[in-house]
This record gives sequence, C-alpha cells and structure tokens, in this order.
Amino acid sequence: FVADGHRIFVNYGALLQSQTPNQLIGVLAHETGHLAGGHLSKLRLQLARAQTQMIVAMLLGVGAMVAGSRSGSNSGLGEAGAAAIAAPQEAIRRTLLSYQRQQEENADRAGVRFLTATGQSAKGMYETFKRFTDESLFSARGADPYVQSHPMPAERVAALEGIARSSRFWDKMDDPALQLRHDMMRAKTSGFMERPETVYRRYPPSDTSLPARYARAIASYLHGDPRAAIGQIDSLIRSEPNNPYFYELRGQALLEGGKPAEAIAPLRKAVTLSHGAPLIEMLLGQALVATNNKANSDEAIRILRAALARETEAPLGYAQLAMAYGRKGDYAEADLASAQAAFLRGDNKTARELAARAKTRFAIGSPGWVKADDIVAAKPPGKN
Repeated sequence: FVADGHRIFVNYGALLQSQTPNQLIGVLAHETGHLAGGHLSKLRLQLARAQTQMIVAMLLGVGAMVAGSRSGSNSGLGEAGAAAIAAPQEAIRRTLLSYQRQQEENADRAGVRFLTATGQSAKGMYETFKRFTDESLFSARGADPYVQSHPMPAERVAALEGIARSSRFWDKMDDPALQLRHDMMRAKTSGFMERPETVYRRYPPSDTSLPARYARAIASYLHGDPRAAIGQIDSLIRSEPNNPYFYELRGQALLEGGKPAEAIAPLRKAVTLSHGAPLIEMLLGQALVATNNKANSDEAIRILRAALARETEAPLGYAQLAMAYGRKGDYAEADLASAQAAFLRGDNKTARELAARAKTRFAIGSPGWVKADDIVAAKPPGKN
C-alpha cells in the first residue's frame, strides 16, 4: 500500500507468497500507479468535499427536525429531517467508494503501462491478483459491489488479464540471476520471520539448494545450536565466497551470541563486499560498540554517522551512536543521538526530554543545539 504520497509499504507475507520476482514487481507497479496518479492527494480532496456535504446535509436535516418539533403538527417534518441526514450520507459514502474503485482500476492500467514501458511482463501482476481473487471468492459471494473500496475480484482480474495479455512482453521470463536473488530474499525472510518448524517445513533438510541452506542456517542460529549455525554459515561462504550477506549473517550470529570482537572481521568483509550497505555498516558499528573498548569508539562513530547519512530513519543506528559517544564522554552528542532514536521509535515524550537536556550541553546556535531544538519543537504525528 502507499501511505504518504511517495512511499510503498510491502507486507512480508507478500514477499513470501511471491514465487517469482515478476509477481512482486507487478504489485509494486500497481502501487506506483497510485503514486503517479496522485491518488492519495485526490482522495483527500474528495474526502474533504464529502465531509462538507455531510455537514450541510446534517444541518438541513436538523433544521427540518427542529421545524417539525416546533410546529407540533403531524406534518412529518421530523421524520423527513432524519431522512435528510441519513440518505445523503449513504449516497456520499457510495460516491466515495465508487471513486476509490475507479482509482484501483486506473492503478491496474498504469501498472501494466509501466511494466510494458520497461520491457517487463505483466503476467506476475495478473498472477498475484488472481491469487487474491481465488482466496476471496467465498467472502465476496453475495457482496454488494457498490459498497466495496476495490472492484469485485472476478471482474477486476478479467479486466486486468485482458490488458496484461495485450503486452508483447506477456511471456517474458525473469532473469535466472534475479530469480535466485528473489529466492534468497524469501529464504532470509522466512528464516528471520517464521517459526523454526515452519522454516524446516518450507525448507526441509532434503532441499540442498542455496536458499534452503540459507534459511536453515538463519533458523539454526536464532533457535538452535550457535556452533552448528556457524558451521552452516561457513559452508554457505565456501559456496559463494563473495556474497556479502553470508558474512553479514556470520557476524550477526557471533555478535548476538556474545562474541562481538569475533564479529568485527566478517562484518568488515560484508561492508566491503556490499560496497558500504548502510544497514551492514550499522551492524559493524554495533559490534565495535559492544566490545566495550574505548579505542573502538571513534571508528564506530565514523561508521555509524556515515551509515545514518544514507539510512536516516534507523533507530538502531542512533542508539548505537549514543552509546559510542557516551563511551567517549561526549554526553551532548550522546543525548542528541538518544533523542533521535526515541523520536524515530515514536516515543516523543522521551525524545523531547533527551533533546531538552542535550540543548543545555551544546553551545546555543550550534548544529547540535539546532537539531535538539527541532526535536523539542516537533509536534507528535497527527497533531496540527
């Protein structure tokens, strides 16, 4: 789904259920259609208009009921007033839902257009929405199509299939290398997000593929024998010695296993092979901080600040940065980083308290003071 006009959010279930990259790309193409069409801002405008219409209808209805009560007659003005409130509101609701259904249809068409323009098949998009349709057939049976926010599943898929099959790229397959990356992503998601028995059912020991071994290694380090997990991870590294995510996993397993000093080397390797992936850099910074060695503080600060410059909304990075500054005795920067971490976690009260304290430690008007003042003055989300 899209939320703020420029971001797409993907549920991890969608990742696990997409068997090919093209199926997931199809979902992203549809959501990009919403963004390109400015649907959120247009819907907000429609909602504002509907709210005004409902207020007018309510005032007219209340006026009729008051007139009826004052007349004391059996003219039915009171009942008419009640109807004047209810009927327009239902009509306005249906109009809004119709508008949303039209937006969904427009996003489907735009998604197919984008896929065709970039030389990709729309088959995955069709397959994904076909799966949604099959899963919702029972619940959709007998539903009123005019009170739904999305088109009726069967009709929607039929329309989508028609325009998707018209593309000359309908039968184009995903590149094998991209398919492997997709399978590895699904394995990693399963290993970290699902219960171990589910992981082993999805990736049984008889499956010796790289994704299956990856998923089992993650599940083993999280829920099983850490030593056995390291052996499995080393086997993965031998299979692909230049894969940064295998070194990342080794470092993470050692770090969370209470061996931060041993985690540093594989995490350095992962950072190098990934060309400085910011989340891996944060993990390296965390390992440096966890050694409790003051000599590592300067390097941790440098790495964490570089990572946060590119991944600006990671509370973990700011929390680790606060610890590194604290080890150096730089409490102004430590308070500021802690405030930023709390703010990103949504803990606005703690963020303002820490930022207020940071302001007392910085020189007035300095960059740190200004950042802290911004947090103090920030309003909680949803408040004007």
